[in-house]
Amino acid sequence: MSILLKPIITEKATTQSELLNAYAFEVNTKANKVEIKKAVEAAYGVSVEKVRTINVRPERKTRFTKTGVQHGKTNAVKKAIVQLAEGETIDLYANM
Repeated sequence: MSILLKPIITEKATTQSELLNAYAFEVNTKANKVEIKKAVEAAYGVSVEKVRTINVRPERKTRFTKTGVQHGKTNAVKKAIVQLAEGETIDLYANM
């Protein structure tokens, strides 16, 4: 089970990383804060101060077509915002 799925690179996440030294990741929905902390420390070699998690619910959609009503939904996602210790950074663009 891979805990860290991918980093979240948005305007809001980039601002948080520059000003607050906090980085956002999309993580496994069954992972807890302790597992996320250990995974970030092992993957990037930094010390983590705080981890905050967000469960994003799936978005449900309904379409009315000629063949009838179509129902669908997106996947549920868990996000983690990781606060690093003072003076430490993660270079997310180095591996691309």
